[in-house]
Amino acid sequence: MKRISCALRACPAISLEGNDVATNLKWIMSLNSLCLMPPPTYETWFAEKQLEPNVHYVPLQPDFADLAERVRHLEQHPAEAERIVAAKNAYCRNFADERAEQAICLLVLYKYFVLSGQIKPDPEVWRYISAKALFVCQMPLRSRSRSANGSFARRSRS
Repeated sequence: MKRISCALRACPAISLEGNDVATNLKWIMSLNSLCLMPPPTYETWFAEKQLEPNVHYVPLQPDFADLAERVRHLEQHPAEAERIVAAKNAYCRNFADERAEQAICLLVLYKYFVLSGQIKPDPEVWRYISAKALFVCQMPLRSRSRSANGSFARRSRS
């Protein structure tokens, strides 16, 4: 029987939370690795709660009692493992867009300043920032390019 790493041409990796988010999760998800982990309980900018079991990662019981069974299953079903790797790679591509990340950072900062009482909520400001973030996030990646000064600009269609 083929080993799971040979069948996938990817390295299976276990991601564990401790007293906080699993710090290795982002690199496991970003590389050609198959992520095995219990469902996440902490959430960061990576939106771990959006990760779906058996779609983006292989779910494990919190005590890892099913680890051997899961690995055996994936060794026998390499196509399923490859599907999970492809889905998690697609999820990670959402974070590869610098302009969208900057827009989202503005939204997070604005919300933090409002919730911490540092500024008063202003629906117009929220609407403006949200509209800019939504516009950037909906632009196809191929239509974004860096201008000579390093900022992003939308390519004009000729």
